[in-house]
Amino acid sequence: MPEEPAVRTPVRPLPRHSDRPTTVLAIGGNALLRGGRRATIDEQFDAARQLAAPVAALVRAGARVVVTHGNGPQVGFIKRRSDLVAEIAPELPLLDLDMCVADSQGSIGYILARGLSGALPAGVRPVAVLTHTVVDAADPAFARPTKPIGTHYTRDEAERLAIRHGWSIGEDAGRGWRRLVPSPAPRLVVEQDAIAALLATGQVVIAGGGGGIPVVAAPDGSLRGVEAVVDKDATSALLAGALGAQELIITTGVERIALDFGTPRQRFVDRLDVPEAERHLADGQFPEGSMGPKIRAALDFLAGGGSSVLITAPAALGEALAGRTGTRIVAAPARVDRNAAAAET
Repeated sequence: MPEEPAVRTPVRPLPRHSDRPTTVLAIGGNALLRGGRRATIDEQFDAARQLAAPVAALVRAGARVVVTHGNGPQVGFIKRRSDLVAEIAPELPLLDLDMCVADSQGSIGYILARGLSGALPAGVRPVAVLTHTVVDAADPAFARPTKPIGTHYTRDEAERLAIRHGWSIGEDAGRGWRRLVPSPAPRLVVEQDAIAALLATGQVVIAGGGGGIPVVAAPDGSLRGVEAVVDKDATSALLAGALGAQELIITTGVERIALDFGTPRQRFVDRLDVPEAERHLADGQFPEGSMGPKIRAALDFLAGGGSSVLITAPAALGEALAGRTGTRIVAAPARVDRNAAAAET
């Protein structure tokens, strides 16, 4: 067998304050399914085409753009399909989770590239990059599966499947029960140098699919796939920092972040600074199964020097980029010029 590639020291990131800012847009895997677990391929292409206009607007505004994507539903579908096929055709190899992530990167990358291709300016093409993400083999997440993948089931359905297949299962933010798999923290995006080189040519890069194919590095630098799915928002924040991006955009199921969600005191917020976001995260405002990982990714990106994070729904992305909706998280509260304020009074 050929030797696996070695992990190289990354090149210097693109200048964070260059004349062409870099934006990383993280799209959830559910964005292509529009909430339906039986979305047809044509419906997924339609969803990708709806994302094309705001991406093209970013490019026309002069930004370098990387599109990352989730694969939570899709990677579960692929794994389930492999398991079912193995029951009737045992001669076919079972797909481990790293192979399922790679499979999802190919299919979702194709869908996004086709959806974007007709909307981008002349000379700009979408390029999908197969992406590996290095994780720590000793990460405690391997012993504590928390990442929901695949179909939503009733509790009874999930428990039957768990007994049959040895799954870990859990409730997914009140939307049903799903299979849970390990989700270790990303340490390095192996292809970040290649992504930076493609950005420098003006192409739109699709990368980091499903958080990247999870791999661990051997002492000689070679890579080995592991049974896990990395959180795509965490990988997006890591990649954005490595590329020197100014902005990270994370799409989710709501247009704006809500505090006291689902209670009579629920209220939406347009803007948070880092201290506010940290306080609300510590207070339990952003649960693990929903907004929590996105807020942590935002804080990681800003701690690394990023300027701002925009969180909004895919359908509202254009309006959010225009400042009419969405929630922005910024590094520090706005400063008040007390002298100017006093002069006005």
